[in-house]
Order: sequence, then structure tokens, then C-alpha cells
Amino acid sequence: MDNNEVRKVLTFKSGEFVFSRKFSGDIPYKLIEAKVLLRTVIDLPILPNLVAKIEEEAIIKSIFGTAAIEGNPLTEEKVAEILSKLKPEGSEKLKQAEREIINLKYAYDFITTMPVTMDLSFPNRQGLLGAIGPGALTEDIIKKIHSIVTKDIEHEYNIPGQYRNNIVKVGNEEHGGIYTPPKILEDIQTLMKEFIEWINREEFLELDPMIRAALAHYHLGLIHPFADGNGRTARLVEALLLRLSGIKYVPVMLSNFYYRNIDDYYWAFYNSINNKENDVTSFLQFGFKGLIESLNEIKDRITFYIRKFSLRHYYDLLRKEGDISQRQHDFLIMVLDHLKSFALKDLHIVSPLRILYSKVSSRTAIRDLKKLYDKKLLTVKDGKYELNFRILG
Repeated sequence: MDNNEVRKVLTFKSGEFVFSRKFSGDIPYKLIEAKVLLRTVIDLPILPNLVAKIEEEAIIKSIFGTAAIEGNPLTEEKVAEILSKLKPEGSEKLKQAEREIINLKYAYDFITTMPVTMDLSFPNRQGLLGAIGPGALTEDIIKKIHSIVTKDIEHEYNIPGQYRNNIVKVGNEEHGGIYTPPKILEDIQTLMKEFIEWINREEFLELDPMIRAALAHYHLGLIHPFADGNGRTARLVEALLLRLSGIKYVPVMLSNFYYRNIDDYYWAFYNSINNKENDVTSFLQFGFKGLIESLNEIKDRITFYIRKFSLRHYYDLLRKEGDISQRQHDFLIMVLDHLKSFALKDLHIVSPLRILYSKVSSRTAIRDLKKLYDKKLLTVKDGKYELNFRILG
């Protein structure tokens, strides 16, 4: 075994704390699968406006997910509404649940604007980026993220950007039991310094960033350095490290995966914490499941947009060559942009189709549908028409 896989630190009042990058099982194969998917996503062509749309939707889902894990009651629709009406910071008084959402948006803005190719190589460099090396993580960065996440959030003990000096307990009996993180400020300060030195070691910086980011998430969760906002901060740190490695989309998608699989998320922590061999495979397996699912989701999303773009041009070609009428062309474009499926009666009652068919007889409408079906431009399932997205292969 690599002697550097496990690092044990003796604290003043919290006993022995273990930093571990020891894993087994199928993690190497999951890493290969994730990297192949990532390469596929990178190679898919996509217009800049669609990139912006995908990223905006991912941010909304991520903010909803990471807030919901911590008990925020707002729905995803309400989160989207709040973010769409975002006003300059400090311009209005908000309820705590709303403030949490706004803070998370500012936190994601912060990690998104940090340069992907950070130059951290100058000794004794001051500021957030520290002086450790490319891709390094610093206490200042972690504290900054936490200060944004918990700003103006009422809590008896929490001070934004400062480590706690009170005892906290996390977990519950339904997910394996209660875990007590390090108890006093002195121990937290010691462990955070050890954590930063450990996560920035040369062998870690050379480790695949997907593994390194998951381990940072896991160990920040164990140290639990703040009185409040630890989960949100750890997930944002994970997202930051993934983003700094050049990975797109996925960093902000993981929180929603964790929310959708909340029970497995807690069990992944519990199983790794209680592993007698200090093996963190359980947490890494769960993390890679999220990475792979997110990469498949984004691949399918981009592929769908590519198909839409291709179909639009194919419809234009059919119209130009006289294979379909102008009305039939316009109809296909409307369905492509606005509807997933429709019935015959919808042509005269559902917007925007009724605009096109308001002055057209039912017989003509039926004739249009039959022609488009015969040309395999439409399919029928359970009495509903759908576009044939596979007509181009």
C-alpha cells in the first residue's frame, strides 16, 4: 500500500482524525468511463447561445438542489423566479429562505469567475489564491465561499467566513447514526491547515481532478469547520475544483444529483466514515455515479439540440425542393420549437398551431398530417403525433 494513502493527525480534544485517499473496487473503471463521456461532451459542437442556456438551467437546478439538501423549502420553480428577478446586492430585504438562494447564486458567480488557468506559483503571494501552485485550494478561498453562502443568514453561532468554536452533530439514525466532527476551534484550525497541505500535495495535484474534488468534498464534510453552511460550502469547493480543471457543465449539476439521491448521499458519507480500513470507496463510488449520470444527461441534452438544429435545416431543404408546402414547413417548425406531442384536434385549439390552422378545414389538416406521416416526418403513439427525431439517423 502507498504510505501516503492515509494520513493520521492527532488533535487536542477530538482524538485522531484521518485523511484518506485510499480506495478500491471499480473506481479506476468508473474514472475511465467518466473521462470518455467527458471527451464526448467536449467534442460535441454547440452554439454559444445554447451553452449559455444549458449553464443557466444547470445553475438553477444546482442552487435548488444544494439548498434543498439543507432544508430550504422553496421549489425549483420558485428558485428560478427569485433568480430571474435578482436585484443588486443589498437592495431589498429578503426572507431567510430567499436569502439562501441569492447567496448561492453569488457563490456560484464567484467560483465561475475564477480563472480556469490560475497562476499561483509566486512564493508568499497574498490574497485568495494563495501561493501553492496551479489548481491549488486555500483556506482563504474556502472561507470566502462560506462567507458568501451564509451572509445575512441568522444563526446562533455562525459567523460568515470564520471557523466555529462550538460542538455540532451531523447525520441521523435513519442514515447510519450521528457523527460528531472535531469539537473546538483549535482542532479545526489544525485540521484545516493539515487539509490544505494534504489536498495540495504534488501527488494530489497530479491525481485526476474528479477524484481530488470528491475527496475535498468528503473531508471538508468530516471536518465541518463552520457552524452553518458546511454542506453548501463543501459542494461548492468540489464544483470549483472540477471547474478549475476545465470540466464544463458537470460541476454545477452534481448538487442536484445529490439532492435527488439524498439517502444514498448520506449513506456514502456514513459508510466511508465507518470503514475500519479508512477506505473511502463508498463516497467515491457515489460521486462517480453522479459524474457519469450528469455527463450522460448533458450529452443527451447537447445531442438533442444538435438534432433540432439539423431538423430545422432539413425542413428548410424539403420546402425549398417542393416536397412539403409552406404551411407544412411552418407547422413542423412550430412543433419543433413548442410541442412534444399533439393530437389532431390540437391543430385548431392549441397555440401556436391554431394560428396556422384557424382558417384551414379539418380535412386539409388531416391531409397535412398524413403527408408528413407518410414522409416519416411524424410518428404516432397512443393517438398522439410526435416529430420523428430519428429521421436523419
